[in-house]
Amino acid sequence: QVQLVESGGGLVQAGGSLRLSCAASGRTFSTYGMGWFRQAPGKEREVVATTTRSGGAVYYADSVKGRFTISRDNAKNAVYLQMNTLKPEDTAVYYCAATVSLRLWPGVGEYAYWGQGTQVTVSS
Repeated sequence: QVQLVESGGGLVQAGGSLRLSCAASGRTFSTYGMGWFRQAPGKEREVVATTTRSGGAVYYADSVKGRFTISRDNAKNAVYLQMNTLKPEDTAVYYCAATVSLRLWPGVGEYAYWGQGTQVTVSS
């Protein structure tokens, strides 16, 4: 089992940047695929970006391609989300999650471990 704690959220103006961090504890971090998800009020949780266990492959939702970058540091048991050129529509609670799935791009339901979330608010 792995425990996840997100940090780095906050209030930022449109066009600004934030870097989210997710610290993991528990079982060997490198055995988990990791992902960032977000949920805005009244909307379903959606994938933002995911990365494989080694970090060698990444996936981005179309809405964040070219603006967000996911990375992980297995030596530090951490995964990050660098968010640039933020837009008001990026406002949401952001969650990191871990999966033991060996599929290249697991679905949301395959992520068994979730952090508590961190609020990101982008003002116009």
